[in-house]
Amino acid sequence: MVIPDYDKALYYTLWGQWDDLLVLMVRTQDDFLAKKIETFLHAFHYTRSEQTVIDSHENLLHYIDHAMAHTPAIEIEL
Repeated sequence: MVIPDYDKALYYTLWGQWDDLLVLMVRTQDDFLAKKIETFLHAFHYTRSEQTVIDSHENLLHYIDHAMAHTPAIEIEL
């Protein structure tokens, strides 16, 4: 079974699994996704401004939503 990076990113982001999100950032082939994850994780760990963290989180979710809408559906083989 293949789970696209966008599904993983959405799951890890919604459930706060930052370590898994970091691993996904390193392994993904999508440079834009990696950069959005990097920006969010950096803001989450190092920024004192809550609004900056919220904005980067929303930007990440917006990109994931956009990418998932433009990615062709795959068939899951069991």
